[in-house]
Amino acid sequence: MSRHTDIEADLHRIVEGFARKRIGLPAPSALVRAPGVEFAAGERERRFHAASVGKMLTATLAFQLAERGRLHLDAPLTSLLPAPEFAGLFRGKDAAAAVTPRHLLTHTSGVADYFEGPNDTGESFPARITRRPDERFAPDDLLAFSREHQRPVGRPGERFAYSDTGYVLLARVIEEAGGAPLGAQLHERILDPAGMAQSCLLFHTMPGGAASVSHPGAALDLAPVLVDGVDLSRAESLSCDWGGGGVVSTLDDLARLAAAWHGGALIGEAAREEMSAFAHRFRRGIHYGAGLMQLRYGGFFPLLAGLPRTVGHLGVTGVHLFTEPERDITIVLNLHSTAEMTRSFQLHIRLLQRVLRAVR
Repeated sequence: MSRHTDIEADLHRIVEGFARKRIGLPAPSALVRAPGVEFAAGERERRFHAASVGKMLTATLAFQLAERGRLHLDAPLTSLLPAPEFAGLFRGKDAAAAVTPRHLLTHTSGVADYFEGPNDTGESFPARITRRPDERFAPDDLLAFSREHQRPVGRPGERFAYSDTGYVLLARVIEEAGGAPLGAQLHERILDPAGMAQSCLLFHTMPGGAASVSHPGAALDLAPVLVDGVDLSRAESLSCDWGGGGVVSTLDDLARLAAAWHGGALIGEAAREEMSAFAHRFRRGIHYGAGLMQLRYGGFFPLLAGLPRTVGHLGVTGVHLFTEPERDITIVLNLHSTAEMTRSFQLHIRLLQRVLRAVR
């Protein structure tokens, strides 16, 4: 048995053993790439909802505009968007004038989080979208939800607080500064250059950049997306993701994104360093920069401290896109469910440990 076949067999056993424990859930999809290693499991070619991995793309667009002189990342939000869009979202009468795109990129603006933050409606936002699957959301609706049903979590620059609302605002800044809809800019400046031909912005574009069709989840045959146990892959309410995570993709397309980003095809070195300034702790073992996460495995369990740090982003349904750049290892996962985040890390770590033994 060759070295490559041996590694592939081990990775297959890891994924299969994991899949057997997922009673009532779709099989996990995984792609692992490293020098001399390429392993895939599950539905490799099927599109899925990438969730908050999309924040990495939105942030990259912002830095591209900054590189081109189209957007000043430290400009006041009041100079970048019409006042009705940011009114009532920040703490203090003149707080919006202190908010910048950099605050939005790093989740330090103080704006609430419509998706997971507390609100006064009596139900969580995930509960709402599962209870009302036919509800359609535009970006203005998402901003209005935070404005009408939530409170700001701090003053601009005061603290780190992860916010999907902030990334809706950031995407609107990108539209204004870039002079085109978010979907069009994604295709022109990220999806096309990275070779992500199977990806698009759900409810806004189709693969290749054409306008979306009705019921795009069905048209694209999206893999199951379980939110609180309810499959929303065909639901209109999945439109609640946009600038904070509305991209649909495949395992291979996300791996192409990682290769293009780390290879400098999308933004320059200085911008990549800014995105990689991991100044804030998101959760134990997960640190945040500007649209980019870093995994520090010792934060999960001390005995994992020897694992090299990886960078990328997570999605709430157990979607992973992480790369260890020095050894050129990339892991892409989709576990389809908001209930599988903890177990997604168990699979991720086991795959990483096995590949590291092959490429050290």
